[in-house]
Parts: sequence; structure tokens; C-alpha cells
Amino acid sequence: MLVYALMFLGIFMRLIPHAPNFVPVAAIALFSGAYLDRKIVPWVPLAIMVLSDVILGMHDVVLYTWGAFALTALIGMFLKERTSPGYIIGATVVSSVLFYVITNFGVWMAWYPRTFDGMAQCYINALPFLRNTMAGNIIFSGILFGTYEAALRFVSQKQLRMVLIASK
Repeated sequence: MLVYALMFLGIFMRLIPHAPNFVPVAAIALFSGAYLDRKIVPWVPLAIMVLSDVILGMHDVVLYTWGAFALTALIGMFLKERTSPGYIIGATVVSSVLFYVITNFGVWMAWYPRTFDGMAQCYINALPFLRNTMAGNIIFSGILFGTYEAALRFVSQKQLRMVLIASK
């Protein structure tokens, strides 16, 4: 059930109007890595991206984007036993920078001259997207991880608590 809720949230947030790159997909990928069964971890962000890109339209760097989110989910697996705020913030920052580096490499390859100057211009032009990515990832990671950890601490009903822990 948690998997479907996360996928719905990711798809919904990509489809509604939002600032560029200010979506919870990376936060969902990190969260999935930390709390879900490892067999499905990379598939959660991939399903979000594929299903929403089918609706929004494909683009030249889709494989770079999808790959960056799959790698982010794998980074999230590092958080399985390390869900302290410091580790979560660190993983969030690393995944944001990783997304920036990977996807803008794809943008450079597709749309800019394949020169050092072209690459530099591509990465410079993408800095506003990095700002939005970082802000969104920090906010959405805080919400997802914070809400889940708070629920674990405050849920007293044994059945509900077992559902929350079972996904961990």
C-alpha cells in the first residue's frame, strides 16, 4: 500500500503545476531505499517517471533522468539503518548534486556544442534548476522521513504499528 501511495504522490506532483524540478521524486526514491523491500527500490522512482513522462511527453534526456532517480533510490538503501537527520540531509544533498551532474551531462550531449565551453555553459545555465532541485528534495525528504518516523513513534495501535514497521 505504501508503494502505491508513494507512486501516486510522485506522479500527481509531477502533473500539477510546479516550479521546475521542485517535485518529490528524489525524496520518494531515497525514502523507498530506506524503508521498502530492496527488490522494488529502484522501480518506485522509475515507475513514477515512466508513467508521468508518458503523459507529459518524452524528451532527449529521459534516460539520464530516469537513471539519476534509480541511482538515488540505491543511495537511499544506504539509509536503511541510518535514518538520522544528518544522514538523510547528506543523502539528499548528494542525490541532488548527482541528479544535476547526470542530467545536465545528458542536456550537454543533446543540446549544447560538445566542447568544454559548451559543457560549462550548460552547467552554468542549469544552476537555477539545481537550486529548485535541492530545495524540493530537502523539503520533501523532511516531510516524508519526518512524518514516517513520527508515525512510528506515536502510533500506539499494535496493528497499525506493525504495518508501519513491516515496510521497514
